[in-house]
Amino acid sequence: MLRRTRRLLWIIAAVVGFIAVAVFLRFKSPPEAARLLPESDGILYVNLRPLRALVHPRMAAVTPAPDYQQFLDATGFVWERDLDQAAIALHRMADPRGPNGPVAYSMVLVGRLDGRRIATWLAAHAATREDYVGQIIYSLPSDGRTVRIAQIGYDTIAISNTPTPEQIHSILDRHRTAALPFVGSTLLARHWAEIPLLSFAWGMGQIGLPLTESGAIHIFGLALPLPPETTFLASLRWVGSLRLRVEEIAPSDQAATSQMATLGLLFALARGATASLAPTPANRGLEQLLASAQLSTRRDRVVLRAQLPAKTLIDLLETPTSADPGNAAALASAPAPASTASSAPAPPR
Repeated sequence: MLRRTRRLLWIIAAVVGFIAVAVFLRFKSPPEAARLLPESDGILYVNLRPLRALVHPRMAAVTPAPDYQQFLDATGFVWERDLDQAAIALHRMADPRGPNGPVAYSMVLVGRLDGRRIATWLAAHAATREDYVGQIIYSLPSDGRTVRIAQIGYDTIAISNTPTPEQIHSILDRHRTAALPFVGSTLLARHWAEIPLLSFAWGMGQIGLPLTESGAIHIFGLALPLPPETTFLASLRWVGSLRLRVEEIAPSDQAATSQMATLGLLFALARGATASLAPTPANRGLEQLLASAQLSTRRDRVVLRAQLPAKTLIDLLETPTSADPGNAAALASAPAPASTASSAPAPPR
């Protein structure tokens, strides 16, 4: 009897240990939406669920563009209410003057979806369909590109506007092994451990690609002394205020020191420029963000830290805005992590 009791206790302990390890691995692993993304040059991710209680009650009304309103009426999807997560892969295009411009997108959106209504809308607007591993991929024309869309779960949709179907095929392939907590792209595996815990939005890799113009990265009208292929790690956390952390991986320690000096000068110029701006909520937010910015170096890394007070963020959320995501037929919103709360997502073009 005693031996049987001991054996039962060992079995229970083993089961509890197994569950604990599984939970720990899931907690430490990247979000599933990000793990589904294909190989890429950069990754952007935002999780709106932790901020829903803060954002939604105070968010100003959004006026949709007419074509976007038609899409909303047909599918019942409202991004500011129904979108929970967005994971976006950035793909550098060999020809920046091609239909996709300098960067194409693949993304995984997670939220409250009416699968039947979305499938009906896709079937009505798709130019072609493809059956891949038991999933239907709808291809929709959009400004000289093809946007491919597939529903891969009751709450998940995959979208890609890359020139070939390889990327959306990769998403569907990864979905079949999504239960494995550390399956994901090479970029995600390399840098995920460096993303701060509890970050609701983050980016890694060549996340400056959408900001490039004539081979340079422009922010707030300033050309940064950084090549577009520079690797960044960026994150946003909410800890009573909005905390921004951006880390540049420089070629060497000396390059990091030089880069910090140059960026420090640019920030000083930007702070001076904001003094003459109109006192709108957006300009006040920019002014406070620049005022709080701190630069430092750590070996070959240049680290920027800044924060936005809660009151300023609330003022931004309460500022009326309009929603014009462009071609609603794309159903391909690409929200920027720092602005998803106050503007409608724009489709990849």
